[in-house]
Amino acid sequence: MKRTIDVQAAVAIAASEAIAAKTQGTFGVGGVMLDQHGNVLKSLHNNVIKHGLIYDPTAHGERQLIDWYYAERAKGRELPPPEEITIVTSLDPCAMCTGAILSGGFNVVVAAPDQKAGINYNGSAFFPSLPSTLQPQAEATFSYPAVLGTSSYARRGAGASPKPFFIGKTIAEPTQALCSLVFEATSTGVMDLFNIDPPQQELKDPSTLPEDHPIVRALKRTFPDALTYKCEPRRPDAGLAPYLQAARTRDKGMAGRGDAVALLDSFGNLILCSHGRHTHSGIRTAFMECTRAYAQLRYKLMEGADAQTQAEVRQYLGHPKDGTFVFALGPDESALSFMNLGAYGSTMEGALPGNNPDQFQYVVPGMAEEQLHALCGRMPPLYRNLIRIRPVQVADRALIEALDA
Repeated sequence: MKRTIDVQAAVAIAASEAIAAKTQGTFGVGGVMLDQHGNVLKSLHNNVIKHGLIYDPTAHGERQLIDWYYAERAKGRELPPPEEITIVTSLDPCAMCTGAILSGGFNVVVAAPDQKAGINYNGSAFFPSLPSTLQPQAEATFSYPAVLGTSSYARRGAGASPKPFFIGKTIAEPTQALCSLVFEATSTGVMDLFNIDPPQQELKDPSTLPEDHPIVRALKRTFPDALTYKCEPRRPDAGLAPYLQAARTRDKGMAGRGDAVALLDSFGNLILCSHGRHTHSGIRTAFMECTRAYAQLRYKLMEGADAQTQAEVRQYLGHPKDGTFVFALGPDESALSFMNLGAYGSTMEGALPGNNPDQFQYVVPGMAEEQLHALCGRMPPLYRNLIRIRPVQVADRALIEALDA
């Protein structure tokens, strides 16, 4: 087992993963997970994009490392508790990865800043974007080691001190610059891939396809009840309640709190209704399962297909920004909820259509609306200024009463 006891050496591993991500054509970000002795448990890079297609909008390095950790423990592997684990990442964690890290209780060492989506976007290491209940935990576990030098990449150390097993606790200026530049070289191109789907007016209704069409068959394999419910576009009603209730029951059966997330397309068709899988991993929430399942459904239909087939898939299975995500439970101040908000931002990865500002809806509120909007208004710039995350409660009273009973 490889061992690293210098922050610089650990960051170099994360940087090599970031370079591999760039070669793959996805966001140039990488990370490595270390135990309390500096042993390398796993290194991974971003996998949002594969073969020029969106593979999984949640496949950031840190999130994948955490899911790997839980999966290994579920197999019976003896691993230290999260508080003894350190994730070293080439880029400041986004809101999704921050929520996942805080939910699990891991420690973090960060190389390069991310002034758009990073949780420490303002460099203060006080984390004003987080709910006040989570800020002390972040201050105690997120480390931004000093970068020695005289260029614009140099910085003073901030945040928590790296764990004692690190003998060397600084980052070399060229390595930090590499982490920044690899991400900057990929960011715009990858985000552009989230905006190549047809506009809403060019989308086609999948419910008009015959039952034996490959798209319908794939939908039914993913979610057998797909296309069995339809509402007025963007206005979910009480007819959705049985699907959400069934998923909520399954969520509780898999150690969740009874959440469920449905995806409706731009025509009001039910495409997916997902529950969490917390027995597999503590961060596999209903939303993470839903957005990942939809992205991978599209990916499998388009991977290796000709241009005509890919265009057809994009027409009948449009980008989710033109549809509606319906959460059974609204956001609250928990780390998992903050992770969901960030994962939603990673799914959109760009501005919402002007005619669909209520893309994110919930049934049962988790906090007062003004508190929720204030929380979203404090998120890093990507989420509050570009995507403009603003969850709203569904309008249908019968649906609210059905789930609130």
